[in-house]
Amino acid sequence: MKTLYLMRHAKSSWEEPGVSDFDRPLVPRGGKKTQLMVDFLLKRNTTIDLMVSSPALRAFETAKLMAAGLNYPVNKIKTDRKIYDGYYDRILDIIYGTPNDVSSLMLFGHNPTITNLANLFLHPGIDEMTTSCIVCLSFNTDKWEEIPSQEAIQEFVVFPKMLK
Repeated sequence: MKTLYLMRHAKSSWEEPGVSDFDRPLVPRGGKKTQLMVDFLLKRNTTIDLMVSSPALRAFETAKLMAAGLNYPVNKIKTDRKIYDGYYDRILDIIYGTPNDVSSLMLFGHNPTITNLANLFLHPGIDEMTTSCIVCLSFNTDKWEEIPSQEAIQEFVVFPKMLK
């Protein structure tokens, strides 16, 4: 069984003049909503074998918060520019190329790409993954490269507003 977690980065700031899109930081509210998601995953006894984040600051900061909360070594978070670039087919390459000794993979990305990626597997799809939203899917296979031929099992779609 392979489990895939897709998470949109937490709420970030648009209000700092001169800061590029890539370098936008999280706002405090983003951290609080991410903590709600950490608590939700802890109640489900979630463990993550591999975390891969967009290298953009807001996504990587979200990944670090999630890692710290789930006792995943922060220094083991991988970054991949493909997640930031905005093409979900490139993110599929990351998923399908994940080593098979990894059972659970968590990706941290951006809209609209992360929602479009989730909707490849969700039926029916969702309109938008809000900030800090997580989609969890499982696949009845032992090989990540076999996911395209597998039916996705929707474990959950959770938005922070559901956890207040």
